[in-house]
Amino acid sequence: MQRNRLSLETSPYLLQHAENPVDWYPWGEEALALARRDHKPILLSVGYSACHWCHVMAHESFEDPAIAALMNQLFVNIKVDREERPDLDKIYQVAQQLITQRNGGWPLTMFLAPEDQRPFFGGTYFPKEPHHGMPGFGDILKRVAEYFNGHTAEIRQQNAQLALAFERLAPDEMSGEALLDEAPLLAARRVLEESFDSRFGGFGRAPKFPQPTSVERCLRHWYATSREPSPDLKALYMATLTLTRMAEGGLFDQLGGGFSRYSVDAY
Repeated sequence: MQRNRLSLETSPYLLQHAENPVDWYPWGEEALALARRDHKPILLSVGYSACHWCHVMAHESFEDPAIAALMNQLFVNIKVDREERPDLDKIYQVAQQLITQRNGGWPLTMFLAPEDQRPFFGGTYFPKEPHHGMPGFGDILKRVAEYFNGHTAEIRQQNAQLALAFERLAPDEMSGEALLDEAPLLAARRVLEESFDSRFGGFGRAPKFPQPTSVERCLRHWYATSREPSPDLKALYMATLTLTRMAEGGLFDQLGGGFSRYSVDAY
């Protein structure tokens, strides 16, 4: 079987896609230069080895010769392992959330302008066939390519607005007299309580991911107040209920121990 350029990579995740009929490139100047030269939009796919839906999309679409032919015809295709390039993943995850007003996740599927790699459309998992109101991936590929070729001005305007949004997200430079107080920690504590599921534990709604830093923040906040007249028992409760529900649910490996992946439901 013919292998693509990912066969030269060391990432186990990228090597899993080395025999796809998709003409994958790793992120690098070769792919970016080709996109600029041919004025082709970039299809960027970000995932990692333990991601279930990454494997589903790979099996449904990236291993399908017809879908791969569309991808090769219309796009320069780049595959990224988020565990190798968390910097790229973070940039395009934020961009996807700004563009779609939805949560991010993996696989991350972004369509980028060839000149500056700024995204103009994206999402996460796309099914091969129309499903639950979502168009099939082949149809999306055709629509995105048509939009790119016919709406240059709109794409540039959106990209300019996206750049401004990123600038607003960047923290201001700290002055030498900046006061370092508990305000950011208290804000984090407040946000965690707002997203806490007091019935099933965890933060947010389905799907639920283990969030060790959120649990640790709750525990640290409780400990910092534990000698005060009114210790923050709600912070302790958020941490312990979350850990208890994780241990009781399907995240926990009852035979081997440890926690794996994430929960697809709220429980």
